[in-house]
Amino acid sequence: MRFSEYMTQWLYGEDGYYATYKDIGKSGDFYTAVSTSKFFGGTIAKHIISLVDEGFLDKHGVVCEIGAHHGYFLADVCEFIYTLRPELLSTLKFVIIERFDDLQKHQQKYFKESFGDAVTITHYKSLDELECENAFFIANEIFDAFPCELYYKGKTATVKNHNVEFDVNDDWVESKAKEYCKDRGEIAVGYEAFAKAMELSCKKFEFMSFDYGEMQSRPDFSLRVYTKHKVIPFFTPEDDEEYIPREELFAKSDITYDVTFAHVKDAFMEAGVEFVEFKAQMVALIDMGLLELLEILQKNADEKIYKQELEKAKMLIMPNFLGERFKMIKFRKE
Repeated sequence: MRFSEYMTQWLYGEDGYYATYKDIGKSGDFYTAVSTSKFFGGTIAKHIISLVDEGFLDKHGVVCEIGAHHGYFLADVCEFIYTLRPELLSTLKFVIIERFDDLQKHQQKYFKESFGDAVTITHYKSLDELECENAFFIANEIFDAFPCELYYKGKTATVKNHNVEFDVNDDWVESKAKEYCKDRGEIAVGYEAFAKAMELSCKKFEFMSFDYGEMQSRPDFSLRVYTKHKVIPFFTPEDDEEYIPREELFAKSDITYDVTFAHVKDAFMEAGVEFVEFKAQMVALIDMGLLELLEILQKNADEKIYKQELEKAKMLIMPNFLGERFKMIKFRKE
C-alpha cells in the first residue's frame, strides 16, 4: 500500500490512534497549546469578539473547531466569551467537525458537564455537511495529521509489513516535490480537498490554524512518532538504542511530520480563499491580546492563581517551547 494509506490506517483506522479518546498532556503522549494553558482558547475568544466588533463575524455566526479531540479548546473559548462578552454565548452557534462517534460523545459529555444547557454543540462528521453564511473556523495541529506520501529522489514509498520501500513513480507527488523544492521528505495528501470543502461550506469566513513547521519545506524527513513524550524518528536504524519496531508503535502512538505551510497556503488560494498572514505563535497570541487577558486576571484573581496561570501561559509564547516552533496561518473568504 502507499504510505498515505498506511498512515491513514495508523491514525484513523477502526482501531487507529485517533479513533478513540486519548489523554493529551502530562498523562498522554504529547503536549499541545490547549493542554498547556486555558489562555490559548482565551486569546482566540478575544479575537472572535474583535471580529464581531469589526463587523466581519455576525453575532449569530458560527464558531467551528475542526478536530477538537477532547473539546477542551472550544470549551475554553466559550468560557472566555462568557467572561468577556456573555451575551455572545447565546447568539453564536458552536460547531465541532469530528468524524469519530466516540469522540463526539466525549465532547458532548464534557460540554454538558462544563456548561449545562448554556452552550449547545452541533457536530458534523465533515465540512461537506456544513452550510453556513458566516463563520470563524479554528484548528489546532490539524495539518500535521493529514496523511502524507514519502518521497525520495524521484520515487514514492510503499509499505509492506511495516517496511518502507521507495519503488513507485507518482506524477502528482513528484510535481509537488518539485514545486516545494524537495528531493526527499513528506508530501501531504488532502490539503486541496480540505480547502475546497471549507470554501464551499461557508459564504464568508475567517480560518485560523496553529501547527508546527515553516513556510518553506524542510530538506529532509521530519516524520516521527510520539509515545509517552518520547520522540522517535520514523527512520530510526534498528541498531539504535532508541529503536522500537513499527508494528509495536502502529496505531498505539501518534505519527506526525512538519507542515510545509506554503502547501497549505497554495491549497487555500487555489480554492479561492485569501491568504491573510503567517506568524510565529508567540507573535500571533500577543497580537491578539494574550497579555491583556493576563492583566485582567492579575487585577481580579488571587496572586497565587495569577502566578500559576502566568507560568502556564508563558509556555505558549516561550521560543524554546511552543512560541517559535508553532506557527499561525490565517485565511479569509470575503
